[in-house]
Amino acid sequence: MPLLEIRDLEARYGKAVALESVTLDVHPGEFVGVLGPNGAGKTTLLKAISRTVMSTGTLTFDGHALGACEPHQVVALGICHCPEGRHLFPELTVRKNLELGAYLNRSRRAMAADLEHVFALFPILRERLGQIAGTLSGGQQQFLAIARALMGRPKLLLLDEPSVGIAHKLKIEIFDAIQTIAASGVAVLMAEQDAQNTLRVAGRAYVLENGRIARAGTSAELAGDDHIRRIYLGL
Repeated sequence: MPLLEIRDLEARYGKAVALESVTLDVHPGEFVGVLGPNGAGKTTLLKAISRTVMSTGTLTFDGHALGACEPHQVVALGICHCPEGRHLFPELTVRKNLELGAYLNRSRRAMAADLEHVFALFPILRERLGQIAGTLSGGQQQFLAIARALMGRPKLLLLDEPSVGIAHKLKIEIFDAIQTIAASGVAVLMAEQDAQNTLRVAGRAYVLENGRIARAGTSAELAGDDHIRRIYLGL
């Protein structure tokens, strides 16, 4: 049974249609990619799930209807959103940013365990705990943004363009870390333009074009699709 079920999702900005008749599923512990060019609706899709953008259609998470939820209620249900651009608290330390990610869980013991978990994924964060977040490199800030979302103990992690503006070496580290997160049992829905790396690490993917699902399948199926190979993989 899917953890996240989306049926006929539609979203608009004024008269402009951002999403139209979008239907997709994410199962527990599954890593699903959402590919598409700028303006395809990827960010709007994630914002609709986290309820920071209004939409119509059916959104169900772990048996709960999300349509009437406020964003903080969505987080409490187990969905954590790591947005494009990271949106850290740049004037606060790395530690404070991580602790704010765990604001629904005040247990010191649980927070300490969660910190150890994110340090295992991103060891550099342990070394930078007292550093002001805004002074980190772009790649380190992305590590911190993902780690902060994990501090909320999500059942579903939403990631929006985690590789944008990141050097190639760190980009590979980020994709590999996300694959490890999914392997640990956390479901991941990741919006990305980097089709090659997304199809390398995700189990399935959807392709959004002009606000609609244009393709869907396993990563292996999409990697062999002539349209995907030509448009997204440059082959």
